[in-house]
Amino acid sequence: MITKESKVNFVLAGLLLGLLMASMDNTIVATAMGTIVGELGGLDKFVWVTSAYMVATMAGMPIFGKLSDMYGRKRFYVFGLIVFLLGSILCGTANSIVELSIYRAIQGIGGGALMPIAFTIIFDVFPPEKRGKMTGLFGAVFGTSSVFGPLLGAYITEYIGWHWIFYINVPIGALSLYFISVYYKESLEHRKQSIDWWGAITLVGAVVSLMFSLELGGNQYAWGSVQILGLLTSFLVLFLLFLWIETKAAEPILSFAMFKRRLFAASNAVALLYGAAFIISTVYLPIYIQGVYGGSATNSGLLLTPMMVGSVVGSQLGGMLTTKISFRRIMLISAVFFVPGIFLLSTLSPEVPRWLVTIYMILTGFGVGFSFSVLGMAVIHGFDMRQRGSASSTGSFFRSLGMTLGITIFGIVQRNLFESDMKNAFAGQSGLPEGIVGDPRAILTPETRAAIPSPILDQITDFLASSIAHTFLWALVPAGLAVVFIILMGNERVQVNATGHKEPNPGRGGS
Repeated sequence: MITKESKVNFVLAGLLLGLLMASMDNTIVATAMGTIVGELGGLDKFVWVTSAYMVATMAGMPIFGKLSDMYGRKRFYVFGLIVFLLGSILCGTANSIVELSIYRAIQGIGGGALMPIAFTIIFDVFPPEKRGKMTGLFGAVFGTSSVFGPLLGAYITEYIGWHWIFYINVPIGALSLYFISVYYKESLEHRKQSIDWWGAITLVGAVVSLMFSLELGGNQYAWGSVQILGLLTSFLVLFLLFLWIETKAAEPILSFAMFKRRLFAASNAVALLYGAAFIISTVYLPIYIQGVYGGSATNSGLLLTPMMVGSVVGSQLGGMLTTKISFRRIMLISAVFFVPGIFLLSTLSPEVPRWLVTIYMILTGFGVGFSFSVLGMAVIHGFDMRQRGSASSTGSFFRSLGMTLGITIFGIVQRNLFESDMKNAFAGQSGLPEGIVGDPRAILTPETRAAIPSPILDQITDFLASSIAHTFLWALVPAGLAVVFIILMGNERVQVNATGHKEPNPGRGGS
């Protein structure tokens, strides 16, 4: 006979598997994009593969968070799992980039339900004294996926085939679906509420417009083109309309009353800024390692393991400290490691030995690891069960938005710095491989590097290292701003054995 404690463990395992699958998906796909485009074609449309998933995920987060508050967590978590798995299977069968982009949007709808609701269920199921440890596990999974995803994606693509980066989700998701369906029993009493349809429509439209303006601007269209200006105008109009609608709606998707809570508002700001600063580490360190030191994509992903280990340790430690000291103090400890870590990465050059880069990565990973568990708890802290889904999804939304803005803005910075140096040094020079002046990825393959004379290759790697180092220097701006908002978080912390607290029944959503 399965005990109540065992049921809780199965629920936890199901949530961790679902979170791993959803959070790792974007990084695992990014690694395989070169191979996918080579086989399916559509180089001019490959950006849509990532954008479709991110747009659907970000737009879905606040909507599913609100719906889970209204009608229960389980049904929408299970819905998210099924939709994500359906999208994964369809992605593996795609015969064109357009098909793949559509199927990735389906995946993204499921992902938008999984991530925020998983954190909310933890608060519903576990008492305060256990939440820190549980969210530490969740944060560890999130941190691991951001670093382990590229490595796994490179390995599967190289030795099995790119289709399997999608099919691998099926056994993981099926196991998660079984655990949640069988062992998670909600006791939440539902109450009928009106759904803020106009808020949902304007929010989705605003997110879609912003995402595509950032993805297409400077790539397929100039920033001053009619297309990009039109998308940015659409974003501004729809976003302002969304804000106005939310002040009038009876049950708004995004309640402004939540932002009156100091801890909630500051934690969301920190999540956005940390996301923007940290994402470039996972994007540009593999490029730096491959481009400067040489080696395959698999090896560069493996070298990110120290950052993964650091983030896992930081997440676990942060979760355990939540019952002992305030959220603000924990995040200040995080900043003591994270901000110097980013600064040290801004000093990278071809002369910096690998072992020193490894230390820099451990510091950065350890520092950001705290945020994966602590901020997830901070945004939900103080809200009752009717608001936790909305609170959690808002935190996830802001972190995802920060990562998206970070990838786009810092991507423009790095690309412009690299192109400027390359054009000044080699414009019009014959004998260089085609496309190398404008694309740093062109020097990542061993074949291309072997075709470039050593003196020229040394110059190119200098330019690449310099552009990435300067990009990390710019990343100190959001990292430094995050410290300001950390200070504004206040002195709240998890209160164990608070008056009136009653430990929930194992396996049941109630407190």
